[in-house]
Amino acid sequence: MRVLSLYLKVQSLVLHLVYCFFPLFSNFSSEASQANLFGPPNQSEAAEAATGVVAPPPSSSSSSSSPPSSSGSAFCPIIPSSRHIVERQPRMLNFRVEYRQRSIELVLEEGSTVGEIKQILETELGVPVSKMQLKGWKSGDVSDSTVLRSLHLPKNNSLYVLTPDIAPTASTSQNSALQESLNQNFLLVISHREAQRDYSLNFPGSRTIQEMTLAVSGISYPCHHLSVCRRSSPANAQEPTEECPDVHMISDSEGDDFEDASEFSVDDSEMFGMGSSTCRKSPMMPENSENEGDALLHFTAEFSTRYGDIHPMFFIGSLEAASQEAFYGKARDRKLLAIYLHNDESVLSNVFCSQMMCADSIVSYLSQNFITWAWDVTKEANKARLLTMCTRHFGSVVAQTIRTYKTDQFPLLLIVMGKRTSNEVLNVIQGNSTVDELMMRLMGAMEIFTAQQQEDIKDEDEREAREMVKREQDEAYRLSLEADRKKREAQEREEAEQVRLEQMRKEQEEEKEAIRLSLEQALPPEPDDEPGEQISKLRIRTPSGEFLERRFLGSCKLQVLFDFVASKGYPFDEFKLLTTFPRRNITQLDPGSTLLEAKLFPQETLFLEAKE
Repeated sequence: MRVLSLYLKVQSLVLHLVYCFFPLFSNFSSEASQANLFGPPNQSEAAEAATGVVAPPPSSSSSSSSPPSSSGSAFCPIIPSSRHIVERQPRMLNFRVEYRQRSIELVLEEGSTVGEIKQILETELGVPVSKMQLKGWKSGDVSDSTVLRSLHLPKNNSLYVLTPDIAPTASTSQNSALQESLNQNFLLVISHREAQRDYSLNFPGSRTIQEMTLAVSGISYPCHHLSVCRRSSPANAQEPTEECPDVHMISDSEGDDFEDASEFSVDDSEMFGMGSSTCRKSPMMPENSENEGDALLHFTAEFSTRYGDIHPMFFIGSLEAASQEAFYGKARDRKLLAIYLHNDESVLSNVFCSQMMCADSIVSYLSQNFITWAWDVTKEANKARLLTMCTRHFGSVVAQTIRTYKTDQFPLLLIVMGKRTSNEVLNVIQGNSTVDELMMRLMGAMEIFTAQQQEDIKDEDEREAREMVKREQDEAYRLSLEADRKKREAQEREEAEQVRLEQMRKEQEEEKEAIRLSLEQALPPEPDDEPGEQISKLRIRTPSGEFLERRFLGSCKLQVLFDFVASKGYPFDEFKLLTTFPRRNITQLDPGSTLLEAKLFPQETLFLEAKE
């Protein structure tokens, strides 16, 4: 024991020396080894590594408050085990933040706050934190001081930034005059000469004409007139190379900067939704399609062909089925219904589809909160069919509202909310909206829907609670009735059994009494005590202590004795007749033998005993 104690003391001394001199050895290790040993880099380093954005250095107060690391420390550090090192590594979260046409990738620790994300976005986007709205949280709006860990986020997250107070800008390096023009809105009045129609388009000065912004293109402000006509084919052209001739756009500007849109390599069909490429496109939806599901499948396929695979998930089925899916489930599962109405003849269709409906933030928001149903109203037959469906499901007011919109105001996005009595159209979003406007109006409709949904959930919970109480009461009442019924049936069965047994007992008693009477009547008369006659006097003791006395002729058979005993209520098959001394069982003798032969003469005392 003393040797073991000495060994333990030496081992403790060695470990103490190793712990105390560990900081000296750690100075020779590389920075990478230190990072792997003591945990991952801090939040700012992780963000710089993931995004390339250099986070601002920590403030002097925070640096001064942290204790300095020194090899001359007063305490001996304890080397953590590998298990403890793994547990103390912070969990990293990936964020993809969408802002207009930009996408920012961030990686932060889950111990960071929402405000730190906004500070990094301010450095990257140049947007002040005070004018920034960070949306896309699963739990709704959160404050800047909210810690990410408290939100229980998955590893990969998608957010988007809204800046309703900041107009879109082209570049921050422009001078103040150009910056002011970038923030202004330009009105482009486009005249289609052949169709004799005018299209009025509002664009901010930062909108581009392929390579140039409107503000620096030299067009007149605030209104500029354009005309569109078909370009004449060359005289020496032997056959047309396209199904439709090119579209030629002519500006009323005095200069030559905007004389021909072809100088900017502008595809007119991409800008205004018409021209040669439009002629070559197949329709979004076939005309007079019998099955609405097939029409929606064709619409989805054509939409993906034109604008890519990133778009809202369109509901495949009838408008009635989409309404059932959105409005008539449980209150917690209900959603808003977004009805997208497309028109290929509108100059805004391509812009709205490519820049609004295919934006990641819009696609994500619609997928999470809406059932999106689409229809093409380019053909009059399809439009008439849509109006019939809207009248049937939403009333004539909605159909009349759709009729009032002109072709150049399409496409439309109708936001419909289901209510207890009827469905209500909350908003009609036209094709000339921006991404921020579209998102704000979707969020506004979602706020109204959420308030209504909370009331519906409360009413549904109260109704389910009442129904549950009623079901429990009904079940308890049913069980009570069932128990009473079973108890009553058991009592009836018991009473019937008692009646039956009583009846059987009575019948048995009557039968026994009848037998007894018949035996009593069949007995020979008791002989008189006359001289010269061999008379045997028998005295029989019953189980109750009573005595039966009778005289019998000595020549009588034992059967007469047995019948006498049976006539007194002691049948032969239930009782046995015994002599006192010597003990003999008379019932085992031959009933045909006489009393004399059984030695029951001149007198004898017998007793009855029940058979086992």
